[in-house]
Amino acid sequence: MAWRTLPGPTRSGRRRRRGAAAVEMAFCAPLLFLFVFGMIDIGRALMVQHLLTNAARDGARAAILEGVTETEIQTQLQEYLALCSVPHATVLITPNPLSSADIGDPISVTCQVPFNAVSWLPTSQYLADTNLTATVIMRRETTSMTTASSNE
Repeated sequence: MAWRTLPGPTRSGRRRRRGAAAVEMAFCAPLLFLFVFGMIDIGRALMVQHLLTNAARDGARAAILEGVTETEIQTQLQEYLALCSVPHATVLITPNPLSSADIGDPISVTCQVPFNAVSWLPTSQYLADTNLTATVIMRRETTSMTTASSNE
């Protein structure tokens, strides 16, 4: 009785699969790069959004107190954001001037930056024309009238 051998990998079979890995990589690489660059873009956007929120919150805390000007707050927040690698941020404070706000009036601090100015990639495919914005609103705590009357 003769034994038949089952067909298995032979040298000729290996030769036929030689370029399979290259073809599979050619199909998978664009999708892989798409996901990796997307994660970098979204991760940077979330990081900058968090920094903008912190800056707006700190600015609002300073703005609700007496004796500070809009220019001081804007300069302080722009310096903070520049140190955090978020240049070209704009800071808007309302009402302007702060001295016009009475006790309990809302004071709004908005920090905004275009994503193109903070992206780590040369060209963002996902968030190219997006502006990242954070707004914090707090109520005025003191006014010059209340502090003057409390000293009497």
